[in-house]
Amino acid sequence: MEIRFLGAHNCETASSRCAAILVDGTLALDCGGLTSGLTFEEQGRIKTVLLTHHHYDHIRDLPLLAMNLFLQEKSADVYATSDVLRAVASHLMDGELYPDFTGRPESAPTIRFNEIKPDTEAKIGDYRVMPVAVNHAIPATGYYLKAAYGRSLFYTGDTGPGLEACWPKIAPQLLIIELTAPERFTGTVPGHLTPTQLKQELVAFRRLKGYIPRVVTVHMNLLYEKEIAREASAISHEIGANIVLAKEGMRLRL
Repeated sequence: MEIRFLGAHNCETASSRCAAILVDGTLALDCGGLTSGLTFEEQGRIKTVLLTHHHYDHIRDLPLLAMNLFLQEKSADVYATSDVLRAVASHLMDGELYPDFTGRPESAPTIRFNEIKPDTEAKIGDYRVMPVAVNHAIPATGYYLKAAYGRSLFYTGDTGPGLEACWPKIAPQLLIIELTAPERFTGTVPGHLTPTQLKQELVAFRRLKGYIPRVVTVHMNLLYEKEIAREASAISHEIGANIVLAKEGMRLRL
């Protein structure tokens, strides 16, 4: 399983992009900074997009991906809850703001919407995928992704504290988890995590599962990234975890 971090932050600059992760070149986790990190040909290889929630920084590039697939006469399946699919259909690809690629071309639509429900595992392409509800400002789901050869990851998307309800359902080798702000913002960024809150979630995971998976954080606020990195490093040493902050262009293999 090859994981490529295209967007690792909660803002976009010349050096940072919003949430987008590519798995094995064919499956995208969120679509905030997807197209600007891939060539035209690489975009054409995407078959599946899993959306965690409908905040703009997680869905923004879906219409652009759809256009580029349409031009290549290719298609992709988009999986999300009904709320997310409805938001995309009514606010992004509504036929006015941008073309509705769920009906173009009529004979073989470029984008196919597929509704998912939390805690219901499904076979999607080469993977077993289970959406798991997480605690965010709006309804959101993380994704537990298992490859046929036994490798697995869990991507939280945006989440706040309270992941203990998720931990019994998953056992990943890799945890891709948000870490938005430094410790001094604890309590002021609801629906997101700070380093001490991340520590509490990882300790709870180990208490239940007996181990802490490899951890890669995403959705960092670029303005405070050095501060977040220092605090995450301290937590790594304190609890014996392997915590790394993702960077745009970073790749790893499970």
